[in-house]
Amino acid sequence: MEFRKVFDTIPEQFDKWRPRYCDEAFADIIRHSRLNEGKSALEIGPGTGQATEPILKTGCDYLAVELGEHLAAFTCKKFHAYKNFHLINADFETCDFGERKFDLIYSAATIQWIPEAIGFSRTFELLKSGGTFAMMMIRSDYRSPNEALYQRIQRIYVEFFHPETSYTQKLEYSNVVNYGFTDFECRKYQSKRVFNSDEYIAYIGTHCDHIVLREPCRSKFFSGIREAILEAGNRIEIEDTIVLYLARKP
Repeated sequence: MEFRKVFDTIPEQFDKWRPRYCDEAFADIIRHSRLNEGKSALEIGPGTGQATEPILKTGCDYLAVELGEHLAAFTCKKFHAYKNFHLINADFETCDFGERKFDLIYSAATIQWIPEAIGFSRTFELLKSGGTFAMMMIRSDYRSPNEALYQRIQRIYVEFFHPETSYTQKLEYSNVVNYGFTDFECRKYQSKRVFNSDEYIAYIGTHCDHIVLREPCRSKFFSGIREAILEAGNRIEIEDTIVLYLARKP
């Protein structure tokens, strides 16, 4: 199974454990796009809606395009009370949007799954003149606050973490300027999460390359991580940097 489709196998776990984005980032997106009831937004790959509700609350005409069948069904049920919520279960790369154009197109940890030439060029075509392209992702650091625990966990990764396919997705966000976008900028926000051993296992169990681990390494890997955290006081801290990239279509 393609990594970009593997999340569709765990919609409930994905919704519970994937990190959320901070209010400040959404406020900046809404200000940049001047989003309101008279404007439209397209979210690429909402998953289970970690970055959806703040945009819906503006009253804008919201549309999501979600590849995963189970993720799409879960998210439709989650936001059914919003009359301005609409979702297409389709692949952004090939989806037919007809003549629709948007004031805001955004993604949260999704655009990197799409080849740059397709993702950036399609987004440019679908945006109205003056429209905003926003891309969010989270860089998580559990080394700085837990150095000794980090080193032990790294040894467990070396011994037992052997997925058949490695995660290699990478995107140079600044390349949007090569596709006609202007005013590219990066904004960063800080937050923190704290987990016990079971919570941390549940969280990393939603990572694409962790989901596909096979036995016997899978059980040994997760057991080793759990034991390491328990022996460290049953606490692991993560320092998150929420990164927001913004660009505009002239």
